[in-house]
Amino acid sequence: MPRRSRALDRAGTRPDLRYGDELVSRFVARLMMKGKKSIAFKIFYDAMDIIEKEQKDPPMDVFARAMKNVTPSVQVKPRRVGGATYQVPTEVDSRRGEALACRWIISSAREKSNIPMNRSLAQEFMSSAKGDSSSVKRKEDTHRMAEANRAFVHFKW
Repeated sequence: MPRRSRALDRAGTRPDLRYGDELVSRFVARLMMKGKKSIAFKIFYDAMDIIEKEQKDPPMDVFARAMKNVTPSVQVKPRRVGGATYQVPTEVDSRRGEALACRWIISSAREKSNIPMNRSLAQEFMSSAKGDSSSVKRKEDTHRMAEANRAFVHFKW
């Protein structure tokens, strides 16, 4: 990670084939394990099919709402000042917030070990869209921590 300037996104991401959405491609890239992208796409599309059967809303709307509900707007970063380390609240860049949201949703779905991944991912999307999942709770915990450490915001540089 460069210290002086932002890294350029040279290649970009191609949209997925079914929905034509770049966010879906980035989500599947984070879902993928050991380079098995076709299996990751199959898991994601199966989860979307499950959502389509169980919900009245289109599955992409549920996915977009889930991502919106889980994406954090602030985070805390440790800063060492003198001999003490302070948790300094900072705003989250949109790409970083999206990456955190994807990571939290995927880890919450993987924690449900007794059901298949496509079913657990669909359940996580539906509960995150409603606002009552463990990934939404994680976002709220992050916001609460940033609010508690608001006094140290002047250490941001």
